[in-house]
Amino acid sequence: MKNCLQACLFLILVGCVNKHTEIIKNSNDGTALGTTYSLVYFANEELDYQNQIDSVFTVINQSMSTYIPTSDISKINKGDSSIVVDKMFQDVFKLSKRINKATDGYFDPTVGVLVNAWGFGPEKQIALDSTKVDSLLNYVGFEKVKLTTDNRIVKTNSSIRFDFNAIAKGYAIDRLAAFFDSKNIQNYLLEVGGELVAKGMNVQKNKNWVVGIDDPQAMEERKLKLLINLKNKALASSGNYRKYRVNAETGEKFVHTVDPKTGFTKNSYTLGVTILAKNCATADAYATAFMAMDLDKTFELLSEQKELDAYIVYLNEEGNVQEFMTDGLRKVIFSPQE
Repeated sequence: MKNCLQACLFLILVGCVNKHTEIIKNSNDGTALGTTYSLVYFANEELDYQNQIDSVFTVINQSMSTYIPTSDISKINKGDSSIVVDKMFQDVFKLSKRINKATDGYFDPTVGVLVNAWGFGPEKQIALDSTKVDSLLNYVGFEKVKLTTDNRIVKTNSSIRFDFNAIAKGYAIDRLAAFFDSKNIQNYLLEVGGELVAKGMNVQKNKNWVVGIDDPQAMEERKLKLLINLKNKALASSGNYRKYRVNAETGEKFVHTVDPKTGFTKNSYTLGVTILAKNCATADAYATAFMAMDLDKTFELLSEQKELDAYIVYLNEEGNVQEFMTDGLRKVIFSPQE
């Protein structure tokens, strides 16, 4: 009888161990925020959070999409000062203000009027010359807007247009990460439009998450420049190698990065920027700012901002391709032997 009880107890314990150590790979893929997304997360059971994921994208769109006429940001851009913005808009506004100050104004979501004018926004493109650009610069500057204590937006001029596209995608990934954290998911890799947040590791392979950084010179098809281990970090990249518009009459190429200082699109020596940070909204914003900043200012800021790591591909004065990376990024380069 005793041996029988011991055998039964052994079987129960083995059953419990097997049940709790089983690893299930769950995933959700789709389109949102004008791009694609791929979310991979591990648990000890099959899960499907598609409804919750859709809800995150829906509320972010309703708050900050300039392509939805009824969104809060669209109403504010049209001059509605009665809108009480939600927590997400507040978060993005406050973070934008901090990064705007840290980058000496090179990250500036009030550049929306110029984004539209150059043909990269939801509104109609207009013909631009230096005089017109100078006039539009009167409506650019984060010091010209503020968030009141009752969470309303005040603008010094009704023509000021917000554009959070350079930070909202990263923020969306952060909100998805917060959701998975709330569900006690310990290992995940979340990607939206090439921006990433990783937690834990790929437990099925018992390896770190390995992600690729695009080669900014690969124009025809995607090629990877670098592979890195990504763990408990966010990654965002920016570059002028895919997002541009060509004037049908002159053939002139206008890149999508607008310099908030000059008002003109930026065709700089910087080809591509990848940033690692604690959260994706921060990485997203700095990656955009560094595309607009001169390289010497970028390198100086990176030497001061210890919470950021960067990989930058650029051209030197002779037109030769050069690479810059911080020590922190160099330490996470993936080795095939790993």
